[in-house]
Amino acid sequence: MRLLPQQNGQGLIEYALIISLVAIVVMALLLLFGPAIGNVFSNIIVNF
Repeated sequence: MRLLPQQNGQGLIEYALIISLVAIVVMALLLLFGPAIGNVFSNIIVNF
């Protein structure tokens, strides 16, 4: 019965690791594609 709280804590840690990994991937994609996305929005603003 003492394993249940440890398993719940382990699940929370796994969720935190997954969220951290997703955040790192999103930041990397923004660093790579950020300037291109900014240019697209700039072109849209200039054309209107």
